[in-house]
Amino acid sequence: KMAASSCLLLLLLPWLVTASHSPPGCKIRITSKGLDLVKQEGLRFVEQELQNITVSDLHGKEGQFHYNISQVKVMDLQLALSDLHFQPQQDLAFNINNASISLRFRRQLLYWFFYDIGSINASADGVHIHTVLQLAKDRAGRLKISNITCNASIARMHAGFSGTLRKVYEFLGTFIVTGMRFLLSQQICPSLEHASLVLLNSVLDTVPVRNYVDEHIGIDYSLLRDPSVSTDTLDLDFKGMFFPRARENQELENHAVEPVIKETERMVYVAFSEYFFDSAMHAYFQAGVLTIELQGEKVPKDLEVLLRATFFGTIFMLSPAVDAPLRLVLQVSAPPRCIIKPSGTSVSVSAFLNISLVPPGQPAVQLSSMAMETKLSAKVFLQGKALRVQLDLRRFRIYSKQSALESLALFSLQAPLKTLLQLTIMPIINERTKKGVQIPLPEGMDFTREVVTNHAGFLTVGADLHFSKGLREVIEKYRPASTTPTYPSSQPAAPSVDPHQL
Repeated sequence: KMAASSCLLLLLLPWLVTASHSPPGCKIRITSKGLDLVKQEGLRFVEQELQNITVSDLHGKEGQFHYNISQVKVMDLQLALSDLHFQPQQDLAFNINNASISLRFRRQLLYWFFYDIGSINASADGVHIHTVLQLAKDRAGRLKISNITCNASIARMHAGFSGTLRKVYEFLGTFIVTGMRFLLSQQICPSLEHASLVLLNSVLDTVPVRNYVDEHIGIDYSLLRDPSVSTDTLDLDFKGMFFPRARENQELENHAVEPVIKETERMVYVAFSEYFFDSAMHAYFQAGVLTIELQGEKVPKDLEVLLRATFFGTIFMLSPAVDAPLRLVLQVSAPPRCIIKPSGTSVSVSAFLNISLVPPGQPAVQLSSMAMETKLSAKVFLQGKALRVQLDLRRFRIYSKQSALESLALFSLQAPLKTLLQLTIMPIINERTKKGVQIPLPEGMDFTREVVTNHAGFLTVGADLHFSKGLREVIEKYRPASTTPTYPSSQPAAPSVDPHQL
């Protein structure tokens, strides 16, 4: 029995491995060059967050020296030495070294019978901050910062005292400087933790995960697994499956080639497999919208004359319906298939074309039902964050479903029907694909200098990135209802005017 179980496990092992690693329909790679751009925008964001640090009031007494420090405000930051890099397996490491922070706060000092109120300028030098952001897939399949580790330290702090008691302050101010250094270092990491886990995650919430493309279909951009991080790249595997809105839970199994991205020259690469496009056409087919009907005046006049001449005998036998309007119904018979090769992208379509007479007030009379096989060339391009497809008719063939003789008779219709498709049907289809579908990037981030490259079974779009909106602008737009920091903070109390209350 044990031997039989072992054999069964060995047979099932390849299947289990395949099942646990579903191939993505869409894959995104962010390179070190892209991370450098993110670092620039992120550094501005960190500066803004650190400038909003709230430090609690500091008060105490040493012998006859009483002090109360309040209204602490960050005036300036110098974060020149910073680094953001990938850290395998799922992390981003962000380091700030030898930074400086300038502060100003209000003082109330009492030494024996001397009482003084004013402001103090201070500077924290040798500020070191080391943070590691762990990236993961949440339950909804969205990329999130799941955890952050942070360490902050201040090497030196100096306070500049002025006034008649300057020498006394400089001697006794050690207590103030030591306390302020401790309080400030204790506030840096909680501020960055709140910025990452709450504010930056609100930006990641703007990435489309499962949304509608139009009134007929939607797309599922949920992550299949946690991100994969190497020393130079961050790879994200998305499901990349379209679905009909009437059957949102419908699944289409992915048998396509998994996209493989090897390039690192651009800031970002987005890869789409044949499955991505196949699922879109399958969803439209399931939604029942791959049908076009032309009747009466919508049928080109030259084609109508040719069709009436072709079916003259049949029409004559149907008199008095000779002058009845013609109706052409083009209906796709199976989900179209996408084929991606290094030489280009094409779409194979099988359809039926039914030609009928529609006498007023009478049932339609079918003249012919012919099968059509077409091959469309597809130009895939990126505009902004929208992936668009422009289709063009490459090959076209019609034949009768009834007999070879009728197929021969329909040969004269080959050219005019192809012209009909090119001039009438293709513009309708391209108008539907004109809007495109959004690629899963956060709001405020767009592509530039896009280059599309075809491979066997998938295509890649290499591009650079730019921020059309700053992180702060997006955060303010989508700020959660309550983003109050969870770290201890308090508003500085108004200083007492009575020295005996110090």
